[in-house]
Amino acid sequence: MTAAELREVALSMGMPAFTGGQIAKWLYERHATTIDEMTNLSKSNRERLKEGYTVGAMAHADSQRSIDGTVKYLFPVRTSSPSPSKPLFVETVFIPDGERGTVCVSSQVGCKMNCLFCQTGKQGFEGQLTVADILNQIYSLPERDLLTNVVFMGQGEPMDNLDAVLRATEVLTSDNGFAWSPKRITVSSVGIKGKLKRFLDESCCHVAISMHSPLHGQRRELMPAEGQMPIADVVALLKQYDFTHQRRCSFEYICFGGLNDSTDHGRAIVNLLRGLECRVNLIRFHEIPGTELPSADEQRMEKLRDYLTAHGVFTTIRASRGQDILAACGMLTTAKKTDQLIDN
Repeated sequence: MTAAELREVALSMGMPAFTGGQIAKWLYERHATTIDEMTNLSKSNRERLKEGYTVGAMAHADSQRSIDGTVKYLFPVRTSSPSPSKPLFVETVFIPDGERGTVCVSSQVGCKMNCLFCQTGKQGFEGQLTVADILNQIYSLPERDLLTNVVFMGQGEPMDNLDAVLRATEVLTSDNGFAWSPKRITVSSVGIKGKLKRFLDESCCHVAISMHSPLHGQRRELMPAEGQMPIADVVALLKQYDFTHQRRCSFEYICFGGLNDSTDHGRAIVNLLRGLECRVNLIRFHEIPGTELPSADEQRMEKLRDYLTAHGVFTTIRASRGQDILAACGMLTTAKKTDQLIDN
């Protein structure tokens, strides 16, 4: 809830309006896990609150730590399952990097986009996360106090659960919420017609577009969403917005060896992005079961990076993190883990 909504809760229960502000501080500044911790509320008010509300924080159910310091957490969610006896979970990744601490959060259980190279898509779609499910991945993260950035690049397509994502970012950036700058938050998307424009209009957070090929036919084979909103339409939309000051636009580009990493692809990327202030992040493909896509070659990735940079497109090669615990890009899935937890 926002601070304004918390004030309405207080008033509806016969409490002073300022009680809502007190609750907001307990939630978003002190990170209380129970209503009983809110000790500057009277005991009677705490008891009344507990009759209708909970804080909503839930600890992770499992975790794995990589040799590079990356940690992958399995969080339970309140999203209802098609099978009532089957609880649902999402994976969340904490990535330390010097003084930076980034958390990669999920927005759905599974995903509808079914991208050829993504393990989450192969899990299928199982449910939308609530705002509380999304925020809990930050609220209950053991490394929460080390965070400098949040990226919506975990399981799911954020634009396919846009109401919850926008509300979560509102709480994260509100003065009476987490009070973060929008510059600390990046939301990714394959490009969803109508939804992407709404996000750009209603949010000041950074945006990252999953490109993976500048060619319509090839991108459609890799990403079925290309059929509904081609990458050319995505870029045309982005060119209507200002990315020269506070907000950043980037493109994620997984490299498949000999498939989408040629100079011809580089030339097409340059032509596509001409006139748009942006950057490109090249990512090495990590093999997943059931997909025969080839892994990238370091030299070809460097050649593509150098070509793009030389032609005015700022480009970096993203370091792979957490690959040994299946926490790298495109490798998140909870399909088997859910069944394992039930069996145990």
